Amino acid sequence: MGTRTIKALRWWMIGLIMLGAVINYLTRATLGVAAPTVLTDLNITSEEYGWITAAFQLGVMMQPLCGYVLDVIGLKMGFAIFATAWSLLTMAHGLAHNWPMLMGLRGLLGLAEGSANPAGMKAVAEWFPARERGHAGGVYNIGASVGSMLAPPLVAWAILFWNWQMAFVMAGALGLVWVAAWLKFYQSPATHPALSDEERAHIAAGQESHLSGDGARPDFRQLLKQRNFWGIALPRFLADPTWGTLAFWVPLYLTTVRGFDLTAIAMFAWLPFVAADLGCMFGPTVAAFLHRRGLSLLNARRGAFTVGAVLMVGMAFVGRVESAYLAIALLCLGGFAHQTLSVTVITMASDLFRRNEVATVAGMAGTMGNLGVLIFSLLIGGLVATVGYDPFFLALGVLDLLGAILLWTLVRER
Repeated sequence: MGTRTIKALRWWMIGLIMLGAVINYLTRATLGVAAPTVLTDLNITSEEYGWITAAFQLGVMMQPLCGYVLDVIGLKMGFAIFATAWSLLTMAHGLAHNWPMLMGLRGLLGLAEGSANPAGMKAVAEWFPARERGHAGGVYNIGASVGSMLAPPLVAWAILFWNWQMAFVMAGALGLVWVAAWLKFYQSPATHPALSDEERAHIAAGQESHLSGDGARPDFRQLLKQRNFWGIALPRFLADPTWGTLAFWVPLYLTTVRGFDLTAIAMFAWLPFVAADLGCMFGPTVAAFLHRRGLSLLNARRGAFTVGAVLMVGMAFVGRVESAYLAIALLCLGGFAHQTLSVTVITMASDLFRRNEVATVAGMAGTMGNLGVLIFSLLIGGLVATVGYDPFFLALGVLDLLGAILLWTLVRER
């Protein structure tokens, strides 16, 4: 008896990837929420915390290696290996008793977790025709927002009822549960027994012939020579510090500047990520609207990025307003705007590069994004005690406008 087919299987597959992203961003955001408690318990200064967050970003900057592994050994086994590693490393955070040990664990965690973005883009490229990739990428990127959104209440609850070490153990254990589900349910479109002939034909018909994979291993040097790579990598370099700030520094900002306690952080720190969820779908919707009005797919995506960049200007005023609640509202606008433009530029890797290059390119662009986070985080850690947070919020409000200019200038149709 043949295996029963599943209707719209491609959306079930991207949903499974999204759950992996939820766990990925939950585990990486756990430290940011626990930071006020951890820093006090381990006598860690803000400068040392800056180096701890920088170590994570250095690890995540190895995304090209993750993407290369996924392109070479395949998405299913490659992502399972990386997810198992990040789950165990998260649990090991509970053993840290000083800042150098915590810094080392964060670096290794960043290396393993850097696989999420290349894996998501590779799945989108394999499972979806071109016109659906924007919304598929949006669904996948909702996982980043949901994971970061779940971290404040979950971590605060674990700390209040147990301790900060238990927060890391719980987050890592959830990752291992997801790995079991991934290994059981995921297959590629070429081998999945539940994929109908009709849906397989729908996916194949919407793929660009000039982007079909040739089976060759990606060549880093050739990719670096392409202006289209820099056209999506440089905007990510300028955009990603917003996400790093929301995940790693906003809980400390709310504690030290706005006077929030752990309960208040649990109530409010997750709201920007709810707004970011909406941005994940708003960006693709804007791109689809513009595409239906006659713009090419790439120009429609650039238009959506530009809309997000304009909305990001609101972040410049977070430190200027007197009301803490208005500051939260502006942080929510920043989360919404960032995901509006971020999911758009991330998806463009699947529009511009061959199937056997997508994960590698996504990883390389992710490296540039996390380099931006690294530099920005080190600047905050080194300067916040003397200049405060205001200059950094101001910078976040204008960097994406420059990113929009670069996106329009550098990217060309293939």
